[in-house]
Amino acid sequence: MKELFFPYPYLISALDKYYGVKSNPITAKIKDEGKGSERKKEHKKKLKTTKRKSKPGRKKLSILIATFWDYPHTGGLSNYITTLREGLRSLGHKVDVIAPNQFSKMDVEKLREVIAPELKTFFKHRYGAYTSKIIQSCRLLYIYEQMMKSVKLENYDIFHAQDLFTANILGRFNEDLGKPLLFTPHGMFTFSRVKFNRIEKGSVEEVYYKEIEKKAIEYATHMVILSDSFRDPMSSLGAKSANLTTINTGIDFKTIDRGRTSGKVVISCIARLGPRKGHSDLFNVLSRMKGISHQTEVLIVGDGEMREVLEAQVKSLRLSNVRFLGKRDDIPSILSKTDIFVLPTINDNLPISVIEAMHSGTAILTTDCGGITEIVHHNETGIIVEPGNVNQLTTQLKHLIENESLRKKLGGNAYHYAKSHLTREAMVGKIEVIYQNLIASGEV
Repeated sequence: MKELFFPYPYLISALDKYYGVKSNPITAKIKDEGKGSERKKEHKKKLKTTKRKSKPGRKKLSILIATFWDYPHTGGLSNYITTLREGLRSLGHKVDVIAPNQFSKMDVEKLREVIAPELKTFFKHRYGAYTSKIIQSCRLLYIYEQMMKSVKLENYDIFHAQDLFTANILGRFNEDLGKPLLFTPHGMFTFSRVKFNRIEKGSVEEVYYKEIEKKAIEYATHMVILSDSFRDPMSSLGAKSANLTTINTGIDFKTIDRGRTSGKVVISCIARLGPRKGHSDLFNVLSRMKGISHQTEVLIVGDGEMREVLEAQVKSLRLSNVRFLGKRDDIPSILSKTDIFVLPTINDNLPISVIEAMHSGTAILTTDCGGITEIVHHNETGIIVEPGNVNQLTTQLKHLIENESLRKKLGGNAYHYAKSHLTREAMVGKIEVIYQNLIASGEV
């Protein structure tokens, strides 16, 4: 019988437990490609980060930033990677970004044709069934990992994974290479997908993705998290507090002087048109405020899978003051004409759009989600309401529309906070200190 192949043996115990499979001969036939785990553990002890400042004599580093998603693309993750790359380059470091779309489509397709049937065969023989999500995930992991073999990883001083998948892939290579490996999660992958019914709670998919998150944390030398809101969920997956450093996202934002184009109060919402950004709540609020709708102009910036549904909602509510602008590349210009930035998100981490609004000096109305309240302080740098609370959102939006002095105060405070704490230089400088400390405290 042909040897059954599964490229990620560390996932087997979790899957076996879910399916109730006890050890059997197939276990011995799994191709365990991971090597040097004991050496890796010893090396990680040497590389453990300390609170001290970097040793004198900053070293110019060669850094690999890895993402599991195509790069560049429209969105916060792509902006973060670009900001980090350009900031590090400005400090004299060599920085490369590796992404799936950089590999040959022909080679990827050849690998896909080989691995997909093997994965299905393995799952059928061992568990009697397979799910399309797990097969797709394993396939994408395997293809990325095989393509990464063409990259001269040994030439880099630092690896910085931007998601749990590349943390796993680099972690496997790093068992032999022993480089400092940083991991920056941009969201709690499994938790968010269960919450929004993209993964069923208690399903094998939940078990599978949780195991990958745990392994990403185990592989990482250190984790840079975007806000303190990541600490508890990361700790529940096995992260140690000493290995977590919070560094808020900083951006290189070209602030445009604020101007007036009409006598109306301009409200903008800049976000992907998806289920978790709360656009529907905003439109329900606007429908309650028709008495003052003539005073406002509402700009919806962004695109996504819910655009048709949201446009239909606006039409049914007869919100004539709402305009959908789609994807735009002139966000600073739009924000310079915005009086109130509203993001009624019901699930988020640290949205780039909020940071952009702060840099623009716009009054902000948003929700207590993720790390938002770590930078938007209620009644100081913005207004905070409960996620999904339409009554609170209505009250606060009406108050801001009618109170120009409050808008100016909040916008001014937000601007000064952003320029002090949320710049590219602030973010990259803190990350670079971690890099330097890791290099100084261990052999590379």
